[in-house]
Amino acid sequence: MEDRVKKDNRPDKLPKLVAAGMDSRAYTAREAWQLFAIMSEFVEATERLNQVRPAVSIFGSARTPPDHPYFELAERIARLLSDSGFTVISGGGAGIMEAVNRGAYFGKSPAVGLNIELPREQYGNTYQDISLSFRHFFARKVTFVRFATAYVVMPGGFGTLDELFEALTLVQTGKTRKMPIILVWEPFWRGLLDWFRDRLVTEGMIDPEDLDLVQVHNEPGEVVETIFRHYENRAFVPSPAERETFLNL
Repeated sequence: MEDRVKKDNRPDKLPKLVAAGMDSRAYTAREAWQLFAIMSEFVEATERLNQVRPAVSIFGSARTPPDHPYFELAERIARLLSDSGFTVISGGGAGIMEAVNRGAYFGKSPAVGLNIELPREQYGNTYQDISLSFRHFFARKVTFVRFATAYVVMPGGFGTLDELFEALTLVQTGKTRKMPIILVWEPFWRGLLDWFRDRLVTEGMIDPEDLDLVQVHNEPGEVVETIFRHYENRAFVPSPAERETFLNL
């Protein structure tokens, strides 16, 4: 009874977050209507990409110049994947994204760019057979995962790491189907992989088997062979159960 009295007599702890000069009802209405804009991004992506499978999503730095070895390596990987029958999906911008789109654009399969509107850095490259524009990062990230049969991760910064950890988390937790997650250029990723083993595994943050979710290659041919080997005994097309999983991403 005493606990109930104390609880009943406590002041309301819910904050009154009404910004000065802002009509909270108007803002709430705008926020609610924004959901339709988010829905439209998912609808357009589904309608335009549903027939491009199998597809491979490739990530990497937007700041890599065309004369950098990473740029050439990304272009070679994308071209080989495209000529092997994979639609190739990138972020649609500069740097590694442009290299990826360029390689796929001159290959046999479609080059897809999932462009994002940013205050700086992002602009759409010209090597896109299919170009989509997103305002919301999370809608774009779901699209990368939903239509991919594999993830290829080139050297990059925060955005690249964000996509890598998103993929690892979704596969680890079973929120998407198991697929190859391939890190390209071992010297770049060595420190991170050592940290996975020395810190995350040693301190029990992940299981040792979780390290098997990623593979590391240096050559374009190895990337393509790994993807084909993963699907050697199963179809590229998602199973009915996997389709249901995608609905809950």
